[in-house]
Amino acid sequence: MKKIILSLIAALGIATGAQAAGGDVAWDKAPHKLNDLPSLQNGAKLFVNYCLSCHSAAYMRFNRLRDIGLTEQQIKDNMLFSTNKVGDTMKAAIDPNQAKEWFGANPPDLTLIARSRSGHAGTGADYLYTYLRTYYRDPTKATGWNNLVFPSVGMPHVLWELQGEREPQYETRQENGHEAKVFKGWKQLSPGTMTPLQYDAAVADLVGYLQWMAEPAQNSRVRVGVWVLLFLGVFTIFAWRLNAAYWKNI
Repeated sequence: MKKIILSLIAALGIATGAQAAGGDVAWDKAPHKLNDLPSLQNGAKLFVNYCLSCHSAAYMRFNRLRDIGLTEQQIKDNMLFSTNKVGDTMKAAIDPNQAKEWFGANPPDLTLIARSRSGHAGTGADYLYTYLRTYYRDPTKATGWNNLVFPSVGMPHVLWELQGEREPQYETRQENGHEAKVFKGWKQLSPGTMTPLQYDAAVADLVGYLQWMAEPAQNSRVRVGVWVLLFLGVFTIFAWRLNAAYWKNI
């Protein structure tokens, strides 16, 4: 009984944390990139260069990147660091003890992040696409950064050099007899190496890769599913006509 109560408390804590992580910002619709191989390849490059230093993808092997059009030599030349091999899983370079000391907890594994973050506001891809585009400078935080989708996030803005530094702009409105601050846009404090459109496209590539990584076989699953439905449709017609032939004289 005690174990059951503790499990319920833990589940409630997880649900509350997930709800708090959603913030008050509507999620933007992430572009669909699952069939765009150049986009997935660019997303894989961004993931390895900006995410893999802290976050693992322990259920994904480097050699699986051949499914998005990369050769084994390209994987060796562009995706592997130190002593990693093509058949290895994508493990973070950071020491777990140091990560816990710096961030308060080990950064989560990202293999299934695009599936686990779905909610009432949209898909996991929508969440990630919005989350990576709503960082802003906040000197009151230990990392110097905050996020509209995930307030008081412990993760710093690793892509800030690409996006630059921004701050959110609000306007005050009367709602139900009370003043409320409503988000209305961004003010660019310093430019990044990319324009806003280029940065959005890069984030879309990264999110597309994370979505693909969560289920690499999903394109094949959808393709096979279409053929199965077509087969069942044709078979249903034959079965219907055969049934009519059997019972026509009865």
